[in-house]
Amino acid sequence: MADTSTLARPYARAIFELASDDKELSVWSTALSTAAEVTGDSVAKEFLSRRDLNQDERVRFLQEVCADVGNAEVFSSGRGENLLRLLAENERLAVIPEIAMQFDELKAWAENTVKVQLVTATGVQESVVEQIKTSLEKNLGRAVELEVREDPELIGGAVIYAEGRVIDGSVKSRLSELAETLAS
Repeated sequence: MADTSTLARPYARAIFELASDDKELSVWSTALSTAAEVTGDSVAKEFLSRRDLNQDERVRFLQEVCADVGNAEVFSSGRGENLLRLLAENERLAVIPEIAMQFDELKAWAENTVKVQLVTATGVQESVVEQIKTSLEKNLGRAVELEVREDPELIGGAVIYAEGRVIDGSVKSRLSELAETLAS
């Protein structure tokens, strides 16, 4: 069987084209993220894998839960419901998280943006975050959507994840490098 990225690609592209034409990239991005969150939940996975459910029941379940979680009204529309039905019929509901990720990559490309994650050991002043964001925008030549999160295991410093690149300036990685040097 093909890997999930291969299975998701045609769905992500088709949804992207429809959403672009309708100027609803953000609406679909939010809805797909919600559906990815739902289908990634262990309880939902277990429910959706029940053999006694037919495809319509799986679709209704996703529509209702996504509506309850929020901002996924698009799945009640004709196109959204058709997507869920198609995925259910082809037994691809488990691929929704990958579809959401690929859709967001296409959306970022179309909007000339890049999602960057800044992981720090402790909180960072907003002015420093803005300086990092400005520097990244200059170096990457694109608008940056910066997500900041904390990971105390880094000890100090920061790690930046952008477009498959990793800039690791953490104390943890420096200590690991030092340990490897001393051990050899």
